[in-house]
Amino acid sequence: MKKEDAELVKRAKAGDGKAYDALILLYKDAVYGVVYRMVRNKQEAEDLTQEAFIKAYNSINSFNETYAFSTWLFKIATNNCIDFFRKRKLKTHSMNQTIRYKDDEIKQEYADTERTADKDLLASEKTRLIRQAIDSLPEKYKTAIELRHHQEKSYEEIAQQLNLPLGTVKARIFRAREMLKKSLKDVIF
Repeated sequence: MKKEDAELVKRAKAGDGKAYDALILLYKDAVYGVVYRMVRNKQEAEDLTQEAFIKAYNSINSFNETYAFSTWLFKIATNNCIDFFRKRKLKTHSMNQTIRYKDDEIKQEYADTERTADKDLLASEKTRLIRQAIDSLPEKYKTAIELRHHQEKSYEEIAQQLNLPLGTVKARIFRAREMLKKSLKDVIF
């Protein structure tokens, strides 16, 4: 744990409210950022951030000082968001009923996801066209795309395998994708 955090936590455990206020000032933006990324709503993020700090204050005496205070605080904030999602009721509608909206009714239509012979045929034709487009790429781009998308290797692994700088690998994959988009734009349906 950082020395500054350790001292503030020690004082907060002893009942020093100003020390806890200092911890809030240190971490409020970071905790808000974590919470906001989860809930995607400014008002809810502000409320959940405040609740996380209250929960942390109420359980500060259970904090183990051998760990980072920030990690403990972020865990409280994350769990608070998870609890929020569990408690929130989702609005649901029957799939068979129309939805009333102002003076109109909206009937829901759903895509047919069942496999059929024509869907299978279209999928295999699409795969064939993509494979053909990849095969027509210059060798250095073809190799990079195959390593990335067929063998699912990371950029770093590809750079190591091809003995190339990481930036070169990224550029080749980008250029290969651009070439594929261009060659497939009129043939993929």
